[in-house]
Amino acid sequence: MRFRKLKKQNKTTPTINKPKYMHARYSYRIKAFITDMFMIYAPILYIIAYVVMSGKDDFQSSELAPLIAVSIYGLIYALLLSNFGHTPGKRAYDMKVVDDRTGETISFFRALLRFLAFLFTATTLLGLFLPFYRKDNKALHDLICKTLVVVEKKA
Repeated sequence: MRFRKLKKQNKTTPTINKPKYMHARYSYRIKAFITDMFMIYAPILYIIAYVVMSGKDDFQSSELAPLIAVSIYGLIYALLLSNFGHTPGKRAYDMKVVDDRTGETISFFRALLRFLAFLFTATTLLGLFLPFYRKDNKALHDLICKTLVVVEKKA
């Protein structure tokens, strides 16, 4: 074979690296969060206020009841993320929370850390605006826990 033919065979065409995941839109993430609030958190508040306590006045005057409600919601949230990779709200919008390096579902403790980081992010508000400036739509709690919210591909 001639040298020119060998040289042409050795050349490889440059491949365009496509993103491994399709990142979820931030507006869908907000809608999923609101859905989770109605499907998970509101029933917890109702049960604590009207079943455990004697009504909304006792709930409002208690300092411990809201903390217990948020703690129960955080445990349920972490359990759902670690077992299924999504909550009911994220499932409604075909989203899944995965590890940003491996693409696997995250562990229970990492999901719990993600929830606690979300509480911190929500109180500062700075981390909630971060996805508007990033291409991968990661919020501060996603950066801390090294997670991605991706769109599940339909088969």
